[in-house]
Amino acid sequence: MGTRGRGRLADRPADVAREGADGADGVPVRGRADRRRTAQRAARRRKRSLLREFPLIILVALLVALVMKTFMIQVFVIPSGSMEQTIQVGDRVLVDKFTPWFGNEPSRGDVVVFKDPGGWLENDHKPSDDGPILGGAKQVLTFVGLLPSDSEQDLIKRVIGVGGDTVECCDAQGRLSVNGTPVDEPYLSPGNPPSRQPFKVKVPQGRLWVMGDHRDVSADSRFHMGNPGQGTIPLSGVVGRAFVIAWPLDRFHQLDEPSSLSSLARAPQAAGTAPNSVPVGPVPMEPPLVMGVLGILPLAVRRPDGPLR
Repeated sequence: MGTRGRGRLADRPADVAREGADGADGVPVRGRADRRRTAQRAARRRKRSLLREFPLIILVALLVALVMKTFMIQVFVIPSGSMEQTIQVGDRVLVDKFTPWFGNEPSRGDVVVFKDPGGWLENDHKPSDDGPILGGAKQVLTFVGLLPSDSEQDLIKRVIGVGGDTVECCDAQGRLSVNGTPVDEPYLSPGNPPSRQPFKVKVPQGRLWVMGDHRDVSADSRFHMGNPGQGTIPLSGVVGRAFVIAWPLDRFHQLDEPSSLSSLARAPQAAGTAPNSVPVGPVPMEPPLVMGVLGILPLAVRRPDGPLR
């Protein structure tokens, strides 16, 4: 064994000795150690490249999230039972914010998210105990819609009347009527009448009359008829139309317009009038919607105090 049968390297011709380093064409043959070092250098270059690109990836993701939240679709978490049984506490609904940009107005039966027109919500937010760094990071993520906001003043209700409609409750059979036509309301929470407070109002142009599906606990248009707008909300305050319950998955379904409302003809264009009756009694407590959440799945963050009503 050893060098038996082979001459020593020093005794070989020079051209044969070089074959250990060069191939037949004179190209150096790389050893295993050289190949390993080359692979390690390539891996280090890829890692440095990824580290340089990571901030750009984060920036692009934040911009996409901001555009989605501002112009297209936003997710809202439901904190109260004012829309039960249609939408339950903890549901996450997708809200279409895109079509209103093209002049599409809400129709009767639509479930809409809207800004507090004034006096519907209580400003009882607690001061944040986050430090400046954590607080600043949360503000950025809230701004782009990746964290829920505890300062938004948004509510969710069903559109019952649009501009020019006369909404009244209740007739001899205890039904709500729009422009004199009784409305079947299969979406009402079980055990709830259309309204325990009688009212009659003509909706001014450019405004909406909205009510919750759980009428007994919903502080909707009925309870704000003494406010400016006679309990109605302006079209300009509508954030968008809720069209899908996206979470939990076992409740995933589309929110359709009930035919009993969508089939009604529009009333003649006319100015609004004062309500014939102002409801009395305690106003149910309504929390604002938890807004600005792009992720459908629950996030491991503190639930804000602000409500969707």
